[in-house]
Amino acid sequence: MKAKKTFKPCDLVIYGAMGDLSKRKLLISLYRLENANFIEPDTRIIGVDLHDIKSSGFIELAHKSLQEFLSDGIDSKVWERFSARLSYLKIDLTQPDQYLQLNAVIDQQSRVMINYFAVSPFLFKSICQGLDKSEILTENSRMVMEKPIGHNLKSSIEINDEVAKVFTEKQVYRIDHYLGKETVLNLLALRFANSIFTTNWNHSTIDHIQITVAEEVGIEGRWDYFDKTGQLRDMLQNHLLQILTFIAMEPPVDLEADSIQNEKIKVLKALRPITSNNVEEKTVRGQYSAGYIKGVAVPGYLEEDGANTESTTESFVALRVDIDNWRWAGVPFYLRTGKRLTGKRTEIVVYFKQLPHNIFKDSFRELPPNKLIIHLQPNEGVEIEMLNKIPGIDEHIKLQKTKLDLSFSDTFKKSRIFGGYEKLVLEAMRGNPTLFLSREEIEQAWTWVDSIQDAWHHYKDTPKPYSAGSWGPVASVALIARDGRAWEE
Repeated sequence: MKAKKTFKPCDLVIYGAMGDLSKRKLLISLYRLENANFIEPDTRIIGVDLHDIKSSGFIELAHKSLQEFLSDGIDSKVWERFSARLSYLKIDLTQPDQYLQLNAVIDQQSRVMINYFAVSPFLFKSICQGLDKSEILTENSRMVMEKPIGHNLKSSIEINDEVAKVFTEKQVYRIDHYLGKETVLNLLALRFANSIFTTNWNHSTIDHIQITVAEEVGIEGRWDYFDKTGQLRDMLQNHLLQILTFIAMEPPVDLEADSIQNEKIKVLKALRPITSNNVEEKTVRGQYSAGYIKGVAVPGYLEEDGANTESTTESFVALRVDIDNWRWAGVPFYLRTGKRLTGKRTEIVVYFKQLPHNIFKDSFRELPPNKLIIHLQPNEGVEIEMLNKIPGIDEHIKLQKTKLDLSFSDTFKKSRIFGGYEKLVLEAMRGNPTLFLSREEIEQAWTWVDSIQDAWHHYKDTPKPYSAGSWGPVASVALIARDGRAWEE
């Protein structure tokens, strides 16, 4: 049996340890990694925040978070190991002198220091200044930063410039948790390990591709943040564009970070700009009104707690995206994402071209296209929709749509399927940057999205209403129907 590869243990410092991200995601993910024996024995987890508590208080908070957000219960032996790693420091993140406290607890000789910025980006500069003043960082230190990295290109550059004063690009790990999902990673295997797809993944065989990220939830107390951001910048600029780059990129020379990131950047650079000249044809904005989700009445966007009733922020976006390169010439990508939609669903649907001649007219006037459906959530897996003969000895051959279904949970019953954060936190601790975003990726994505935002502003475009519990505004149906196609629903 091949020996398990060992990695140098870490001092994982979580800035904003008492915040929502830490409680809902990071502590849960770290516990699950502990449960699976993926964390090196001497690794420590150090919470940092402004709250005046001791380490025992932080341990108690972690336990409460696990009780509230962990679906599969707490194992007492695992908790004993996990809680022994936890400690806490009270630091005002805006006061550089207070970061000197870290020098007494960080062991740079035995462990790698990982700085996880689980805070709002406006604090990134202060944290970097504090770490710099403490002189605690070494060339082996790392930092992990969460989205949003700015709200446009200008602010993104400003944030990255501040980080670059203290950390080199190789030390920076920019997270998009979608890149930790099994089905997103499986796109690499699907595309580049299977000749059936590798040789048919271009404009010659593919008609169009749809990417849907649908949410049932509304704002959930995030009004102030979301209303300043909107669905385009909150979801499409990062999650959907990242999925798009994995679908559309050329084969990388290997699985190293630079190789994959370079191919993704090429896709982002090839995106046809959406400007004031074509924004009305290529985009649809929407904002949900009151409706019903699974039979329960829910308020409209302008009726949520704390709402500004004059807001024109979009909660839904649909786009037609074109990629100007040889592989994808003439193949449209239709992207849509929204809140308060019919159901929670993240999926990719690849429509293959219809056959030019039909000899089975008894079954179908026109043969329906084959489809590859990749489910990212809630039920991860891959389906292929194809036509098969219905068994029987009738005079005519009759066809029926059937699906080859590869459900991850059914197929890999003995394998533990982790969430996106577990994978990415583990890779950050191991020092593997492959699944993280480069600065150039972020800034190239913002360049493209800013053009859309500017075009909306130029036209003073207001979002079109749609009822909560629907699939978005009627105009989004027209967007794809103009091309003779329909959304997968």
